[in-house]
Amino acid sequence: MVLMVPWVYTGFKMDLLTFILVAYGMTLILVYGSIFNKIRPKHHFFHCPMCMGFWVGVFLFLISPYTQLFNFDFSVINIILLGCLSSGTSYILSMLFDDYGLKLFTKRGGDDA
Repeated sequence: MVLMVPWVYTGFKMDLLTFILVAYGMTLILVYGSIFNKIRPKHHFFHCPMCMGFWVGVFLFLISPYTQLFNFDFSVINIILLGCLSSGTSYILSMLFDDYGLKLFTKRGGDDA
């Protein structure tokens, strides 16, 4: 008898990885994409990958029944958790990568730079 634990199930891992990559891509396009420069509001929310990432995660969760890329059970807790996951990963990835690749900065203790 094999127990299917959700966090061990490979399909669940792939759904989560796909969700994270789609959320990151959509967040970057909305926050940094030059195609939206003319219509993007000047408010900080629209220039913040963490803020926009949360709402991208909520949006992706709400459209998940209409796609086969990822499927999650519908609940308010899942909406909040996936919004937070999208926000956090979008922020972390946008701090690690830029248009030129991996951001490598070193800062020594006591330096202002």
